Amino acid sequence: MQPTFFINHGGGPCFFLDPGPMRDSWSALEHYLRGFMGRLREKPSAIVVVSGHWAERVPSVNAGAAPPLLYDYSGFPPHTYDLTWPAPGAPSLAGRIRAGLAEMGIASGTETRRGFDHGVFVPFKVMMPEAELPVVQVSMQRDFDPAFHLALGRALAKLRREGVLIVGSGQSYHNMSRFFGRGPDRGAEAFDAWLRDIVTDPNGRDAALTHWASAPGARDAHPHEDHLLPLMVAAGAATGEPGVVDFHGHALGKPISGFRFG
Repeated sequence: MQPTFFINHGGGPCFFLDPGPMRDSWSALEHYLRGFMGRLREKPSAIVVVSGHWAERVPSVNAGAAPPLLYDYSGFPPHTYDLTWPAPGAPSLAGRIRAGLAEMGIASGTETRRGFDHGVFVPFKVMMPEAELPVVQVSMQRDFDPAFHLALGRALAKLRREGVLIVGSGQSYHNMSRFFGRGPDRGAEAFDAWLRDIVTDPNGRDAALTHWASAPGARDAHPHEDHLLPLMVAAGAATGEPGVVDFHGHALGKPISGFRFG
């Protein structure tokens, strides 16, 4: 059975910039992502990913057979808008996801034209450059309710027994007004330490994540929670199972951590 993961996807197309300070600041995360697939116990049959860059009124499932790329960033060099990553979709798996959500009483929608956003193709182009496995992207729900997204993860959990890898792609730190500021963000450091502590507690983790906004430094790290909610899906898909810190480092002087569950 596959574990689940919460990964950091970096800033825009950061892993594909020319050498320099911006690219270098993400080098540790790039190295981690480059070795990601090789560390899995077994090759996945498919990948289901929830990105911090897609939210709808109800969770929507990308059922496209060959999703294009959505270059949803701005201000980067021209070559970063020519990146390719032709991972196939999986319409049959998308249909089974929707059926499974319905069984759990979760309304959902279908999307067939939207491309993979940069929360998907940027990290996965590093992780899986051959783009050989089918990928289905599932959106968040626009209310960003943590309890709901934990339940969304639980509704996806049975896919793991079929060899499907479930990945939440966001950022453990996403305060854009402070990202480029000098020096550490002490509040964000406190929140990152809290996250790294609570992921290891399978019994209290879901309750703690439901009330994440009350944690030390929570709003210093996440003025808006869109990039944190993919963590809830990954954790919910492994409720009651052990969690570990799979990556910890800093980018632009700010803490970033990734987690593995199950």
